[in-house]
Amino acid sequence: MTIQTSMDEEIARIAQTVKVVAMVGLSPNEARPSWGVARYLQSCRIRVIPVNPGHAGGTILGEKVHADLASIPPEAGVQMVDIFRRSEAVGGIVDQALVHLRDLQVIWTQLGVRDDAAAARARAAGVTVIQDRCPKIEFPRFL
Repeated sequence: MTIQTSMDEEIARIAQTVKVVAMVGLSPNEARPSWGVARYLQSCRIRVIPVNPGHAGGTILGEKVHADLASIPPEAGVQMVDIFRRSEAVGGIVDQALVHLRDLQVIWTQLGVRDDAAAARARAAGVTVIQDRCPKIEFPRFL
């Protein structure tokens, strides 16, 4: 099995099983890529919980915006964190996710975003990590 085949199998599993995503850095601006990806995920019947401290307490795409991952109630059942932030911010986000999200299965970073040390910490905790990819690009191949 090639690395690409293995990655495709992981992405297919994620696309077919994840139902709740916390999107860190989701913008209320419809022109921003994060908004388009969130809207796409919602069209796939995936709940997207916005995380953006600048808009906390408001709503984006019909969902309450949270200041950080720690403020999302455990009963929300977040399975995946999709990170729309710079690579430098990933480590802290991953660490917060590992502490506060009891149902966490996947850390996903968007195109151009990587933190291999944070990815290693997540994998050591049993969490699948996909870096430098976009679910709006990847999921249609498997849904």
